Amino acid sequence: MKLIIRNLARSTTEAELKTLFHKYGAVQSCDLVKDKVTGGSKGFAFVEIPKPGEAKAAMKSLNNTVVAGSKIRVKKAVKKAE
Repeated sequence: MKLIIRNLARSTTEAELKTLFHKYGAVQSCDLVKDKVTGGSKGFAFVEIPKPGEAKAAMKSLNNTVVAGSKIRVKKAVKKAE
């Protein structure tokens, strides 16, 4: 299950996100979205956890928690229709 994490502090790293989500299960991928020009974080990321139960536990536990001074929002990522 792919999750979107919003409202991340610009200083949060992929490694920190992996560590945070790994507590709930195996993290298949973690993609911190970065600005193409500056290379800095855009404040959101995608984390993929293969097992739905683990992903739901992470979503429930981490949504609205404070990470690096920012209250993050964790939801299931939804693909946009093309």
